Amino acid sequence: MLEADGVGVSLGGQQILSDVDITAECGSFVGLVGPNGAGKTTALRTLRATLSPDSGTVRVAGESIDGLSAKEVSRCVASTPQATTLSFGFTVEQTVEMGRTPHLGRFDRADETDREAVQAAMERAEVARFADRDVTSLSGGERQRVLLARALAQETPVLLLDEPTANLDINHAVRTLELVAELVDEGKTAVAAIHDLNLAARYCDELVLLADGTVRAAGDPTDVLTSETLGDAFDAETLVTRQPGTHAPLVTPLSDREPRDQTVHVVGTGTQAAAAVARLVAAGLSVTVGVVPAGDAAAERATELDCQSVTVPPFAGVNANARERACEMARDADAVVLAGDAGDANESVVAAADRLVVVEGEGVPAIQSGRTTVATVESLPEAVADLPSGVGPDRAPGRAAVSHEQQDRY
Repeated sequence: MLEADGVGVSLGGQQILSDVDITAECGSFVGLVGPNGAGKTTALRTLRATLSPDSGTVRVAGESIDGLSAKEVSRCVASTPQATTLSFGFTVEQTVEMGRTPHLGRFDRADETDREAVQAAMERAEVARFADRDVTSLSGGERQRVLLARALAQETPVLLLDEPTANLDINHAVRTLELVAELVDEGKTAVAAIHDLNLAARYCDELVLLADGTVRAAGDPTDVLTSETLGDAFDAETLVTRQPGTHAPLVTPLSDREPRDQTVHVVGTGTQAAAAVARLVAAGLSVTVGVVPAGDAAAERATELDCQSVTVPPFAGVNANARERACEMARDADAVVLAGDAGDANESVVAAADRLVVVEGEGVPAIQSGRTTVATVESLPEAVADLPSGVGPDRAPGRAAVSHEQQDRY
């Protein structure tokens, strides 16, 4: 539906895009991602023929966009700008009506079909209640949705969106991208520059990673958003795992940090244990895991992050060998973290801890005594670092200070 082939663009004597290829199949959602100044906005302006490339071609539905008039382009491609500054004193409805201009002759007036398209666009973009408001009186996020409604009223097969979630809170950002995904399911083709890598990974069918005006990677989000490609494009260290409940990558930027000479053993299952593993690895700690069923979220996260783990087949129970290996890991660790549901089979692993950190959560006892500390997933690295060292006088070496209630639970 939309294709840029070998596109090069220079502005003011500076090369902005060099040999850029972008392909958006009919009914697909393609995300442009990359650092500030990568050329994402320039690429979108070239795709909608606002800029003419110095080299290469842009085609829509197989036809070169250079051969189309401005009105013909506007009947094929609708766009929303990154900036939401609107200085004219029109109402929201009048602003959305501007999207019908490509379908009207010079002296034509809007008819019932046009009014229906405007009303439907305002409702889908959730701005119908603002119809009579002056557009300049709206917040930046509300104006962003008005501009999206204007693009929807244009009724084009292609949508080009420059930072469609800018100025939106997370709730409206998600709803906006869900709307775009719905439109794509209905047959539209969308290309959007998206700043948030995790939202892009979640909603886009394909990603194009731009940096310094060139394409560094393109394809499925799992292939594009890797620590290596992101390090090359952003010159930053990242931890890439998976978003819970999806196959989409989860990108966590890492601040400059020195590896910490501490080992933590994580006991538990589910997304909370998986989050604990990721948080500890991101902080530079060595992490071991187990005993955990193979295929559990914690086991998969351990595999993704090259953490040593003790696994058993699902529903098979914990055998003596697996339990002893996990107990040995717990004894060797500087601390044991209990996150999510550990189950009775891991009771001896928890008891082998010299120092224990319990992650707050549903069903997890809020117990803090002796060498046991309660923490959130986010504060785990600090909680581990703050634990006292050594063995208390009321406790045998290698034995965690765990209450009777906790022993009954685990």
